[in-house]
Amino acid sequence: MQDGVTDFGFRQVDRAEKKPLVRAVFDSVASRYDVMNDLMSLGIHRLWKQIFLTDLDPRPHKTLLDLAGGTGDITMGWRKKGGGPAVLSDINEAMLRVGRDRVMDRGFAEDVSFLVADAEKLPLPEQSVETVSMAFGLRNCTDKAAVLAEAYRVLKPGGRFLCLEFSAVQIAALLPIYDAWSFKVLPRLGQAIAGDGDSYQYLAESIRMFPDQHTLAGMFAAAGFARVKVRNLSGGIAAIHSGWRL
Repeated sequence: MQDGVTDFGFRQVDRAEKKPLVRAVFDSVASRYDVMNDLMSLGIHRLWKQIFLTDLDPRPHKTLLDLAGGTGDITMGWRKKGGGPAVLSDINEAMLRVGRDRVMDRGFAEDVSFLVADAEKLPLPEQSVETVSMAFGLRNCTDKAAVLAEAYRVLKPGGRFLCLEFSAVQIAALLPIYDAWSFKVLPRLGQAIAGDGDSYQYLAESIRMFPDQHTLAGMFAAAGFARVKVRNLSGGIAAIHSGWRL
């Protein structure tokens, strides 16, 4: 990839352009974000998130920083399962408003704070949280290595970063079906249900441009994380990457 250029789906754009473009996508889909995830994963994202929450290992003495927290599913799940104070963070104000309203409406506001922040440059002190999570957000970031470096920086020694993200399918027989769903069906459904086929087209493309499991694990290690693990879900359609700050 050329210096100063990055991917926005299958398009090449100036690095400075990507954040506004991604922000526009999520401004558009914020009110229907759960519908979007249901469409993209046929509802299986709900099961993936439950597995992810179990892997996060919520404990009352642990604090959570939930990056790209969107509509608050992970933050609410963390609190429901007995986790300690949580910070629900997202770069997109429209998404964070939806998350804040859901957290408050469902009675999980106690010990939850809300932060509009860029995951590539967090306004938090070093070694300030025990756990960092990111679910379906890393692929939309311009500088993924910077996000990993920031997650490492804010973790206390003995803390862990876990990332749930769409990944590279590991079962060859699934690929034709998955591609047809992603590029032929999904944008049409996005247009019909959310009135925005282009955003859904971008989201499908962004998955294909995201580093595969092996590459992302190497990026975790390069950021300083130890005991890096990859857990494939649904044949690699999604994967959980995790690493410790020791």
